[in-house]
Amino acid sequence: MGANDRQHRLAYGYALVAVFFWATSASAFKLSLNHISGLSLLLYASATSAVVFFIFVTVTGKLRQLRTFTKRDYLWSAGLGLLNPFLYYVILFKAYSLLLAQEAQPINFVWPLTLVLLSIPLLHQRIKPRSILAIVISFVGVVVIALRIQTPADLRDFRFTSAPGAALALSTTVVWSLYWIYNTRDRRDETVRLFLNFVFALAYIVVLLLVTGKFETPNWPGLAGGVYVGLFEMGITFLAWLRALKLAKTTAHVVNLIYLVPFLSLVIIALVLGETILVSTVVGLVLIITGIVLQKAWA
Repeated sequence: MGANDRQHRLAYGYALVAVFFWATSASAFKLSLNHISGLSLLLYASATSAVVFFIFVTVTGKLRQLRTFTKRDYLWSAGLGLLNPFLYYVILFKAYSLLLAQEAQPINFVWPLTLVLLSIPLLHQRIKPRSILAIVISFVGVVVIALRIQTPADLRDFRFTSAPGAALALSTTVVWSLYWIYNTRDRRDETVRLFLNFVFALAYIVVLLLVTGKFETPNWPGLAGGVYVGLFEMGITFLAWLRALKLAKTTAHVVNLIYLVPFLSLVIIALVLGETILVSTVVGLVLIITGIVLQKAWA
């Protein structure tokens, strides 16, 4: 086996590790939110991730890059940190508190299509009619999940299980898409940028908790959940994903593995949370993934 083949296999290994841990995130969110508030969960998770990225940029010698950043660079990082992780996870955790994990996770996965829609006004990109069809297919999947449509008869009883929860889950796709669009304009090292994002987000969370007076005495299950989310939803897992992209022959070889996340997540949700996976969840998720794949193929 050649060096390139070994490198490519290693890329798949890193990618699969990331996929597995991202698939556990929905269950980790729900379990943690049973013990602490969303803000406290984000506080512990962001602090953990900030430490992970600090260690990484220090060990790799990238920490010195902070000295070269301008005031504009720091303001840009402050803005990106406001979008993600601060605003994104504040909204996402609230959505998870209102929905079943099997509902919130697939709806949140619609973000690639929201990105396409936002790219029209923000990046002045054109969209093909068949891409619009792909987007419609995915959003039909969102409706199926949000309304728990399992049989045609369910269409007569047209009501959301949690309209606010579904709206919040969808709104996270807007926040993430905005973050992604503005993040692509930043040419600084990605791990250093992420470190700053988490530092600024941590400051925002502390200020918000002080203003609202909602600081909680940490309990072990909640604290453990926050550390887990910080390590395996945000920190180490993202570093593994970046490594996979760097080692892969082409990014397409590993990026497509991301479609395993929501399906594997449903299995973990059923095993860990004991949720009975609804037919509507599976059908809706298939429609969402179908729309995303078609949009990429037709773009």
